[in-house]
Amino acid sequence: MRPIRFVAVFLTAIFFALYATAQPGLAEFKEVRREVNTWYYNFSDLAFVIGAVCGLLGGLRVYSNWQSGKHHIDAQVMGWFFSCLFLSLVGAALKALFGVN
Repeated sequence: MRPIRFVAVFLTAIFFALYATAQPGLAEFKEVRREVNTWYYNFSDLAFVIGAVCGLLGGLRVYSNWQSGKHHIDAQVMGWFFSCLFLSLVGAALKALFGVN
């Protein structure tokens, strides 16, 4: 009786292992991963360019406020600094999340 139970458990395990590898959609997930890998660097560069332009415009705005006599610009400087830091950290986080090489 014991060998029959062992064979039944073994065949069930083999069946579920084969069934798990035959799931639909695995090829689509691999294709999407390839597309994410190819598009990630393009979007990353675009985000950095947009961030650089916004940083330059923000720097000019802070400089203009400082030159016009508004010397309490600490909040503006911190806002622009932390937005640039956020942009850099989000890029690294998304790279880690999607597993981009």
